[in-house]
Amino acid sequence: MTRPVAIRALTRYAVDGRAHDQDLVAVEAPISLLVQSHSGAARDLGLLMRTPGDDEDLAAGVLTAEGVIRHAADIVSIESGVRVGEDTTDENPVIRVSVGPGADINAISDRVGIATSACGLCGRLSMRQVDRFGTALVSGSPEVEVAVIRSLPDQLREAQRAFAQTGGLHAAAIFTPAGTLVDVREDVGRHNAVDKIVGVLLRRDALPARDLVLAVSGRIAYEIVQKAAMGGLPMIVAVGAPTDLAVDAARASGITLIGFARDGRFNVYTHGDRIFPHDHP
Repeated sequence: MTRPVAIRALTRYAVDGRAHDQDLVAVEAPISLLVQSHSGAARDLGLLMRTPGDDEDLAAGVLTAEGVIRHAADIVSIESGVRVGEDTTDENPVIRVSVGPGADINAISDRVGIATSACGLCGRLSMRQVDRFGTALVSGSPEVEVAVIRSLPDQLREAQRAFAQTGGLHAAAIFTPAGTLVDVREDVGRHNAVDKIVGVLLRRDALPARDLVLAVSGRIAYEIVQKAAMGGLPMIVAVGAPTDLAVDAARASGITLIGFARDGRFNVYTHGDRIFPHDHP
């Protein structure tokens, strides 16, 4: 299945009775991620549970977060296909990424297996990866107006086409400091959505993205800050709440972290000097 939305039968209950109907639901499906180095070494990262679509961006984003690749030139090829399981009637979708000599396949963490859509590969990330953020982003750049930040949640929602159909998908989008939408990706997993949007930038050779803003539809856990930091994104605007570790990671990596951005309000947890005017109510 390659569509992000599927039709399922249901029974609707209401105060005046019940009725049989159909509904659109978000698709959740596995795909295997394989990485092949220029020397012939290969790694199987196991299964990713994701919403089909933009799989190449997802693969690129995951490998960026893992520290395997940093530039578009590190990817030699990305190919999608199927492989046959132990049961010869079972064909599993797979995406194969061949990387060049500039990639570091050994950067992939040791824990592999099935990654849930709720967490993507976040269970494989370790605290040691904070050290891989490198130099903290320069404070104060870019500057983003308060009115722009207030506009991002509504713009993000308007860009979520599959969410409008199902109500079951997260989104991650990148905006210019002026509030212009650059691109958006959706997925049943919020971490996958961020991987996809970072993968978009990587494949355009637009990393580090020090002049763009990341907006996400859910809460902010540490892993989302980690992914943003690996992509050089200086600001995260989220509809939901951050965790304590996300706040600490954002502070350490120089990222402006904004949560509870909705209904014209937002909370700034770190590096508020990028927001102007600074004395705005």
